[in-house]
Amino acid sequence: MKRILTGDRPTADRFHLGNYYGKLKNTLSLQDEYEVFIPIVDLHALTTHFDQTAKLAENIRGLMLDYLAVGLDPKKVTFFIQSSVPEVLELAFILGCLTPRSIIAKQPALKEKLDQGAQDTVGLFYYPVLMAADILLPKANLVPVGKDQKAHVEYAKDIAQKFNNLYGEVFPLPEPMIPPDIGTLPGTDGQNKMSKSLNNAIFLSDSSEEVEKKVMSMYTDPNRVSATTPGKVEGNPVFLYLDAFSNESEKDQINKYKNLYRAGQVGDIEVKKYLVKILNEFLDPIRVRRAEFEKQPELIDKILKEGTEKARIEAQKTLSEVKRVMKIDYFS
Repeated sequence: MKRILTGDRPTADRFHLGNYYGKLKNTLSLQDEYEVFIPIVDLHALTTHFDQTAKLAENIRGLMLDYLAVGLDPKKVTFFIQSSVPEVLELAFILGCLTPRSIIAKQPALKEKLDQGAQDTVGLFYYPVLMAADILLPKANLVPVGKDQKAHVEYAKDIAQKFNNLYGEVFPLPEPMIPPDIGTLPGTDGQNKMSKSLNNAIFLSDSSEEVEKKVMSMYTDPNRVSATTPGKVEGNPVFLYLDAFSNESEKDQINKYKNLYRAGQVGDIEVKKYLVKILNEFLDPIRVRRAEFEKQPELIDKILKEGTEKARIEAQKTLSEVKRVMKIDYFS
């Protein structure tokens, strides 16, 4: 089986609907076809949140609860903590020695993070090299990413090729796996991005009451002043959510609501109540599974420990190959 690596930074303690729609749903479909490695990349979190380390342990367990609650199977997926595989830092240093500084300076994500207020640290600058080490240590063949992360995977491929050419074949050349463009799920306030920090997110762990409260206050069509005013469906968060989380049997009712909304024959409240029903039906089994795993903190620790041990064995094998072909395995 080909290997896939897809990680998450533990800068929050839970996933929201935007995370599910944009990533977790795709990962669920991959676990039956590929050998999946999911690192929780706490070292990457330090590049922008180095002053919030006290929250990392709680955040890691929160993300694990959501991974398991949505249906990711630890028998099929290797979950591990990045910083507990120190070989990633050793390989990152070696890769960094092969990388011209000018290449890393051109990374598009660096300017974006600095514009968002991140401090211009060496760690942040080094981000793509560390990500390349993440990808290459388990010899990942494919890396599911959005378009904004494609350049990082291409750098990992280029540096793997350079290493192979210099020393000998060790690394498969990873390819970005970009899912079909399904667009992004906007926040409940209509902003392009759903985020905990923006207070516009519906979380997988939200109660039915919390979901209802958030949906009923959702942004819709700002030009619609009454239920009899023809409304805009395109770009309307309520209808985007309906399309994203409904099942096939509900499509006819959603299309009916769309036609009534455009004609000014249904109110926002009625459509929002229907969305509350759809979202709670989607979230109910996730809530049940999450509650079961919350009762078993020792199981979460066991899954992470065993996954980290497996990932480290793979990392040590790869690093041994790296040192052998570089002729720096002095005592073997």
